[in-house]
Amino acid sequence: MGRVRAISRGWVVRDRVPGPDVDEFAEPERIVAALARARPGTLLAVQHPHRTPTALAAGSSLLDALPHARAELAHLRRNAYREVRDVVAPYRVDGPDGTAYGLLCMVDPAAVGHTEDVYPDVVAERARVLSGLGCVTSAAMLVPVAREVRLTRLVAEVDDEPAVSVVDPGGRRHWLWLVGPGERQDALLAAAGEHPLMVADGNHRVAASAGLSGLLALVTAGPDVRIGPIHRAVVGTGLSLADLTVAWRGVGLTVTPVDVATRPSPGILIAVAGTSAVRVELPSAGVDHAFVEAVLLDKALGLDPESPHVRPVTGDVPLADGAQADAVLLIAPVPLADVLAVHAAGGRMPRKSTYFTPKPRSGLLLADLD
Repeated sequence: MGRVRAISRGWVVRDRVPGPDVDEFAEPERIVAALARARPGTLLAVQHPHRTPTALAAGSSLLDALPHARAELAHLRRNAYREVRDVVAPYRVDGPDGTAYGLLCMVDPAAVGHTEDVYPDVVAERARVLSGLGCVTSAAMLVPVAREVRLTRLVAEVDDEPAVSVVDPGGRRHWLWLVGPGERQDALLAAAGEHPLMVADGNHRVAASAGLSGLLALVTAGPDVRIGPIHRAVVGTGLSLADLTVAWRGVGLTVTPVDVATRPSPGILIAVAGTSAVRVELPSAGVDHAFVEAVLLDKALGLDPESPHVRPVTGDVPLADGAQADAVLLIAPVPLADVLAVHAAGGRMPRKSTYFTPKPRSGLLLADLD
């Protein structure tokens, strides 16, 4: 059972999250580029202090940059946030990918079931930032493993004036309310903790929180929680689509040319390079992402799926990443039933194989690691 509690000391944003709208766990190159364009004094710089222009120019390590990040965080909390005590935060997000109701609260990391494998170096970096700041700046998204979750109804019934109401660049509106001690808070926490919890988004954040006093999380069952695609971009290899085709046929796969507008489906991968595309038939058994990493990338191409030559790409049509890549390997979204089955069996999905939406907005509520 998930062990949940109120946020004993937190900070809610006054207006908008300070800084560029880049998810804090995007690829390092994107974060470096975003920070190079941003003004000083951003939450993103606090989350990635060693990737700021100043730190890069000085050759500062993460540990070198953390003292400045702590000072910058204190400044942001004084000026862009207001302090709150002993609260939980009912949360709603509406957008083109659906509606989700949930509760922002603190959760025991040991009570959460992981759904994906993780990159150890990323976990180590996240852990150093968390322990160095003593403050959680981004919430994981947890899904109760149950057919019916009364938390959804309880949060949907909240009709007070929200503490936060913002629209993100994707057109999603986020509402956040604050509920202090009392019967209402007790009911919300009881509903959030009455079922086992599974990570929907934030496996690295949950892993990095191991051994700490708590994890800031949005516990949500939707009603429109869904899994979108996470593709793979092959970058900086100099390989053409013809090269990929030869290599994949060399390991026994069926590869045929298709129209560039063709979309993937379970068991079918579409590789796109410029105005050309091919269709690759994958085995019917198993998870597509695992086969892509083990066979199409590692065995056929000799590419380590963890290397800089392989980048996860989210979205239905990743044109921006595709334009800069040797090829984009479009992989069909994993059915939710498959994720639940793997979780129930005690297994984990491959890294970067599930992209749950709609997600909470990073930085609206910060939580002290008391």
